[in-house]
Amino acid sequence: MAVRSADPADPADPAEASTPGTVRPGGRTARVRAAVLRAAEDALVEHGFSGLDLGDIAQRAEVGRTTVYRRWGSTSALVADLLADMAEQSLPRTRSGSLAEDLRANARLVQRTLADPRQGALFRAVIVAANCDADAAEALRHFYRRRVEEWAPCVTEAVERGELPADTDAPEVVRAVSAPLYYRMLTTAEPLDEDAADRAAAAAEAAARAGAFRRTDG
Repeated sequence: MAVRSADPADPADPAEASTPGTVRPGGRTARVRAAVLRAAEDALVEHGFSGLDLGDIAQRAEVGRTTVYRRWGSTSALVADLLADMAEQSLPRTRSGSLAEDLRANARLVQRTLADPRQGALFRAVIVAANCDADAAEALRHFYRRRVEEWAPCVTEAVERGELPADTDAPEVVRAVSAPLYYRMLTTAEPLDEDAADRAAAAAEAAARAGAFRRTDG
């Protein structure tokens, strides 16, 4: 449902003074946030980070400009909130009981996201933003910390099953799964398909079994 367009100078707009998490889910503040974040996604896909404008996003979302400026204040803060929302909406990890299957599931999830015309363009724009804006960079790091933390237990569980060395660095294994897929998206024109995802997962698994990701911190 479209959010009511508010007068930019109207202080009575109830969403203006709200911040994320201060009202019940599904209330007006939640609807405003959803509309603005969707508009921010559209603008990032179309114009990239350098083309973001809070006034344009307010118009796209049919929300008062004052609401957007007071709640987010800057495009980097809006990108940070968008990344937080993406982390909240990301699919949970699988629990197959097999390291190979879990890593393959992780790789295919990353592959589907990056190969999607909209999501891939969105991630490219956010990565560009992180290279030129400190707040966007921190938001991107936070997003990936959360995703790595979500999937790291599949590695620690493999350690507990005796599949991997006891001192395997679980987060490093998870990062090794997605790194080749991001590299392919950002630097080549080669297809980002399931075969690429499966190779990335298999390579990370083989390296982990060989001890390549053993911790060096003692």
